Amino acid sequence: MRRALRKLGADIHDARRRRRLTMAVVAERAFTSRSTLQRIEAGDASVGIGIYASVLQALGLLDGLADIADIGNDSVGQALASAELPKRVGSKRLPRSSHND
Repeated sequence: MRRALRKLGADIHDARRRRRLTMAVVAERAFTSRSTLQRIEAGDASVGIGIYASVLQALGLLDGLADIADIGNDSVGQALASAELPKRVGSKRLPRSSHND
């Protein structure tokens, strides 16, 4: 997890620099502080995902966040779900009433 967050932070840092935006500008657009943005760019796990999302939005990169856990990208989850599907689908029979009509 730490490695993934460090990579995300480095990618955010690079994206900010490619856009030639200062930390102050991105922090203001993301409604956060410059020190929090520094922590994000360092991959700090204690920063909430909402703040990461705000920074991604400020950089125009939020669309990628929605795809992270998308079922289309989850081959393991799809395989597990397919393995649990029944081979046949039929209606369950209800027990017969025990009293005589």
